[in-house]
Amino acid sequence: MGLRAWRQIGIRTGLYKKTVKNHIRRVIAQAAATFACACLAIAVAVTPAGASAVSQNARSARPSSEANPAPEAVSGSPVVVEELDRAIQATLQSAGAPGVIAGVWIPGQLSYVRAFGVADKSDCDPMRSDLNMRIGSETKTFTVTALLQLVDRGEVGLDDPISRYIPGVPDGDHITLRQLANMRSGLFSYTQDPEWQKQAFLDDPYRQWKPEELLQVAFSHENKFAPGTQFDYSNTNTVLLGLVVEKLTHHSLQRAFKEMITKPSHLPHTFLPKAAELPRPYAHGYTDLTATGAETDATHWNPSWGWAAGAMISNLDDMHAWAENVATGRLLKPETQAERLDALPTGAPGDFYGLGIDINHGWIGHAGSLPGYQSLTIYLPSLKASVVILTNTDIQSGGENPSTLFGRAITQLISPDNVYGAASDQDDVEPAA
Repeated sequence: MGLRAWRQIGIRTGLYKKTVKNHIRRVIAQAAATFACACLAIAVAVTPAGASAVSQNARSARPSSEANPAPEAVSGSPVVVEELDRAIQATLQSAGAPGVIAGVWIPGQLSYVRAFGVADKSDCDPMRSDLNMRIGSETKTFTVTALLQLVDRGEVGLDDPISRYIPGVPDGDHITLRQLANMRSGLFSYTQDPEWQKQAFLDDPYRQWKPEELLQVAFSHENKFAPGTQFDYSNTNTVLLGLVVEKLTHHSLQRAFKEMITKPSHLPHTFLPKAAELPRPYAHGYTDLTATGAETDATHWNPSWGWAAGAMISNLDDMHAWAENVATGRLLKPETQAERLDALPTGAPGDFYGLGIDINHGWIGHAGSLPGYQSLTIYLPSLKASVVILTNTDIQSGGENPSTLFGRAITQLISPDNVYGAASDQDDVEPAA
């Protein structure tokens, strides 16, 4: 969600604390994988004309049955394109990420789509710009958009108590839907429960979770503070809102998303899976969320535990369309979108959180993270610029998420006055209108 030191799904415990030994193990493993993939840390070579070609090493390493990589599209200043190439490649290397898909669009100035690195470390298959990826907490933008559409229909009020719709929520008579959407409910996030983490990621990462099971974990803890008094990023909030959407629409959340959001927005590759399904073509995702901290392939781990808070799948084209759609409120009434963007400080430098949306140094959108994948979809109104990052790892580098590192590297070039994830030198930047 744009908070530089946070895991986007709200996991902030010892499972992510690395020892020096584990860090060295990961570096060695990455170096070995890079060597095995014939130096595919950067799988795209850029020609002077600005076109791209998969390197000969990549072609020889890929199985002959595979289709050619999806074409990349670049137009704009050759100098800017070259600078973006260098910045993204350098970040890929320094972050130790297997691969990344990057899209940058500024109307009339720049259209940049590139894929770097590898999509599958086992056979050196290069990253492609058309691959499906898990988008983690960007799911929250869809859940809250569905809720706000129900507000527009007059079926629900943002200041209604959650107890009106879902029974058994601790202090539910005083926690409003607005406070759930802007992460100020005080409810404990189930993803912070150490025993739940052990079950979900170490004991059985393929388990199918029900929303009610997740809430049971959350409600076994006391609320952290009185509603509306503090900011605390909690997946419990968005799971509850997903249940509200289901109750009011009388549909599964999968169907509600399709009918209310993805179909009218023309997002054919974006959906909420029922379990661990991931349609081809897809990139393999890598995580260090293991008992030893060693890296593993988490591609087919079941994200049902994220549900309305973090389980969705999409691709670059769809998220490009969604970037402007969600930031400008195309599916909502103007007054409802204005309420959505009425963001409050999170406590992180230059970062504000509205209703299921993050505003970081002027960029409006959300980041996502779950084992194996990270994403970032943001829009800057002053430039009408969109940036989408999809990467196949959630392993932090230097205490920061890969999505933040890529976002910062790109925005430093295209919007130096609005640098995503910037440090305290831009703390005074207010939310964009």
